[in-house]
Amino acid sequence: MQNPPSPASPVGILLVNLGTPDSPSVSDVRRYLREFLSDPRVLTMAPLSRWLLLNLIILPFRPSKTAQAYSKIWRDEGSPLLIHSLALAEALAARLGEGFRVELAMRYQQPNIASALKRLQAAGVRRVLLFPQFPQYAEAATGSAVARVQEEAVRLGSPFQLITHGDFFADPGFIEAQAETMRPLLADRNWEHVLFSYHGLPESQLRPIPGCLSEQNCCDEPGAPGKRCYRAQCFATTRELSRTLHLQEGGYSSSFQSRLTRDPWIKPYTDFVLPELYAAGKRSLLVVCPAFTADNLETLEEVGIRLRQQWEELGGEHFALAPCVNDSPGFVEAVSAWVASHLGN
Repeated sequence: MQNPPSPASPVGILLVNLGTPDSPSVSDVRRYLREFLSDPRVLTMAPLSRWLLLNLIILPFRPSKTAQAYSKIWRDEGSPLLIHSLALAEALAARLGEGFRVELAMRYQQPNIASALKRLQAAGVRRVLLFPQFPQYAEAATGSAVARVQEEAVRLGSPFQLITHGDFFADPGFIEAQAETMRPLLADRNWEHVLFSYHGLPESQLRPIPGCLSEQNCCDEPGAPGKRCYRAQCFATTRELSRTLHLQEGGYSSSFQSRLTRDPWIKPYTDFVLPELYAAGKRSLLVVCPAFTADNLETLEEVGIRLRQQWEELGGEHFALAPCVNDSPGFVEAVSAWVASHLGN
């Protein structure tokens, strides 16, 4: 694929991911969790209930446990999420060439959105292509990131023409890039089951969507724009990946991880699925997490360490975790193609 032609004035590319603490220390993790979980799009409840949950239950106890989890996956260079996201920004800048200014921002913590937009403004950028790095739409992720970018742009005096790239849960470029991370593992072993494990959400965040979680087969289709169902989009990602990889029907399934509160979350739960797979006679399990574009605490610690341990304790014999797309050549090409499409090339 050829590079998009260089525009007359620089175009800004803003990649936004979720966020990470500055270090695995308890204080930095607490600061991160406070900002993250104070977002009303993440904990969707009455403000007083959110404050009580956060300050009386979560923040007094969870930062220590989460800091220990981060310490298991932290690298000398920093957080894996930040390392992979920076590498993607660098590779994309090299791929696009002159005429483009690529910036990375995190919705929570550093590098923050406000600073990234200021750098784009200082570089003379007037048109910004915003790429939230979340394949499936969730108000707690994409919705929150887009809203914050818009708010910060207004604070700067609305200097940009802002174009937001939409959900890419079934985009061929993303699907092929994720499939490429799985092919070496699929070639290495005849896995008895492939589990597509996605980040979970409370059911309460999906029920406002007409028909969601209340109609039979409601997640068979991703839904029309404006009625975007995260769970349905996850199942669509699984279908596209299974077709691309020629997985056998019955040899793969989807599940959801990372429950935070006691309220019902979307099902099936990943940690409940593992005993069912073992009881069905499965002994080798390949897991992939296509709700993320960069490996992070959930993929590396929750799945790569804790889920692996659960599988082995059940008696499972083989377990592997496929990487996220990270800064892989295929994903860099996919994002470059999206840039070209928004510029009309």
